[in-house]
Amino acid sequence: MLKPLMASLALVGLAGLAQAQSTPLVEGEHYEVLANPVATVVEADQIEVTEAFWYGCPHCYRLQSSLADWYPTLDDDVSVVHLPATMGGDWNTHAGVFYAADDLGILEEVHAEIFDAIHQQGERLTDTDEVAAFFAEHGVDEAEAREALTSFGVRSQVNQAHARMRAMRLMGVPALVIDGRYLVSPSSAGSLENMPQIAEALIDKVRQERGE
Repeated sequence: MLKPLMASLALVGLAGLAQAQSTPLVEGEHYEVLANPVATVVEADQIEVTEAFWYGCPHCYRLQSSLADWYPTLDDDVSVVHLPATMGGDWNTHAGVFYAADDLGILEEVHAEIFDAIHQQGERLTDTDEVAAFFAEHGVDEAEAREALTSFGVRSQVNQAHARMRAMRLMGVPALVIDGRYLVSPSSAGSLENMPQIAEALIDKVRQERGE
């Protein structure tokens, strides 16, 4: 799956993180507890951070810089899972773009560029030929790209993502789900930029619960 995009952590981010860690978390104020915990998909000794997103979501796009700063700072006991949101229409199409890029081995290279293409260049990336041409710019044969985009394997992964979205009862994105139990949204965190900081504190909470 997608490896974190490397970036230097800004001093303001460090200050905000320290503040978040010193402030007691309040359920219903800083985060929500999922009504029904969902099974994680990482190793048992790992703490899962699931990032639910949609390439067409402007808030998800804005959040990317904060996440790019945060992901490289996570300890070795934390694994990030990217979950493309599936709410029909273009959402499902973009989920297929995500999984096709993963299958083609170019996801790490194109993930941020897909966001940029949609939000900076005004591209839709919802047409198979359009996406195949986009992938071709990254060294993928267009015919191979079209095959991946329409493959049974990609459709199956989109269906699995949809099942996980439903299990989490996610009604919007962006969202961060920690250990399949704790949900952080822009509203609960107070801002997009605060989401990683609240999530970091929840990771520590999970460690304490596990007795680490």
